[in-house]
Amino acid sequence: MKETFWGDLYGQTRQAWQRFFQLQSERQRDRFTGWGWHERGAGKRRRYRNDYYERDFVTCFGTIRLRIARTRERSFLPSGLRRFQRRAEQVSLLIREAFLRGISTRQVGRVVATLTGETVSAQTVSKLTRDLDEAVRQFHQARLGDDYAYLFLDGVSLRVRRPTGRKRVHMLVAYGVRRDGRRQLLAFVHSQGESQAEWEGLLQDLYQRGLEGRHLGLIVTDGCPGLATAQTVYPRVRHQRCWVHKMHNILEKVRKSDYDQVKRDAQAIYLAESRPRAEAAFRNFRARWRRAYGSVVRRLERDLPELLSFFAMPRHLWRKLRTTNVIERCFVEVRRRTRPMVCFVNVESVDRIIYSIFHRFNLEWRTRTLSLITQAA
Repeated sequence: MKETFWGDLYGQTRQAWQRFFQLQSERQRDRFTGWGWHERGAGKRRRYRNDYYERDFVTCFGTIRLRIARTRERSFLPSGLRRFQRRAEQVSLLIREAFLRGISTRQVGRVVATLTGETVSAQTVSKLTRDLDEAVRQFHQARLGDDYAYLFLDGVSLRVRRPTGRKRVHMLVAYGVRRDGRRQLLAFVHSQGESQAEWEGLLQDLYQRGLEGRHLGLIVTDGCPGLATAQTVYPRVRHQRCWVHKMHNILEKVRKSDYDQVKRDAQAIYLAESRPRAEAAFRNFRARWRRAYGSVVRRLERDLPELLSFFAMPRHLWRKLRTTNVIERCFVEVRRRTRPMVCFVNVESVDRIIYSIFHRFNLEWRTRTLSLITQAA
């Protein structure tokens, strides 16, 4: 009974739209010729009707076959339909949203076909998503406020199809948090790696767009060369290296038999109650492991000032500011969304996907704040 009701409703709605568009086309032709059916046009320049032609128009109620009125000079598309338009704007929006929500280009066609009866090709889906290019351009050029307190920098790599074969393209990403807990993904750029020059390009772009850093309290990075660049662009701001990345670097050099103990001793440094106690924990780590893992200890000692910068921030924020986990969670969604695609056709398609994911996050965050940072404020 339910299926019969909705089937009848959709069928009647489809017929109503069909009659509406066809009457509208005929009325436009009558106005153009100067008379309606069964009227004479004496004394006027004759404009002859020339029957109809048919075209399909896809709506959310299914595919409608329209009879478009025409004369010998021209045809008359109903108002609201553009030349060469084959589907309603709502259907085009459905196709774009299905694609941007994580459905592959091939599967989108099957999903849309269940609703409209039209099988959409992967090429059509790609063509419709190109409408996002202008939105991507505006995102990259948007002015930024200078009210951010914390800046997180990290990167994610994706596979792109090149003439010479598949290659990885890195996306460098900037994530900002205000003192009231409001957050925003500020920028992303694609690069061949994470060199200091490429990070400098991203940070200079942030600066020129308005983020001059007068209220920045801390810049958190994954330990890439962007740290040195941040010191150049924002020289007065403290810098924090991510402890998750540092722990990974330490433990990959450790023997299996020592793994658990080295991990506990390293964790004791950032879990300390204060910076002096953290420094004492490092001295214990150095004394215990200097002989077995001298290079690991030396690198940790070299990076220790940037690894302990978070102790200068409010205590509520220590756990949040000692890693880049807040931005890594965004990368989880990026990887989930891009996994069905296996490999991007070009860099522009990467930009569209990254923009759509980040734009959705930014919209969600307009009414949601990071509670820990709000508490600290």
